[in-house]
Amino acid sequence: MRTAWVRRTARLVLGAFLLVAGVAHLVDVEAFLAQVPPWLPAREAVVLVSGVVELVLGAALLLARGRRRAQVGLVVATFLVAVFPGNVSQWLTGADAFGLETDGARLARLFFQPPLVAWALWCTGGWGILVELVGRRRGAGEGPVRPGA
Repeated sequence: MRTAWVRRTARLVLGAFLLVAGVAHLVDVEAFLAQVPPWLPAREAVVLVSGVVELVLGAALLLARGRRRAQVGLVVATFLVAVFPGNVSQWLTGADAFGLETDGARLARLFFQPPLVAWALWCTGGWGILVELVGRRRGAGEGPVRPGA
């Protein structure tokens, strides 16, 4: 029972985090431009659209129930993977934003993205859907892959 409470709390915190980040995207577009790779067109639109997506995902984390919650977790994890190149771009271009004003700080931030992805999958039950999808790709009825087989 305690684990369910921890997972629920973690999901609600992640949902709130995404809601705050989404609002911040819409309020301070300039700061978020540091994370948009310079080669992307319509960079301001990228910031605004990603902010709206974060608002939708944050609300979905707070409201989704049952299997839908796990599906939302998988979508959130996918979104976090999709925005990772922006974090890499900020590091490579040396763009200052969000208190990340040194190469070391920008590099350190990159290591926080995988735990965020894992957090989204864990607190929603999205791991189960991910395992199911991977199993389908291997083919029905093949069973586990055994070394030396």
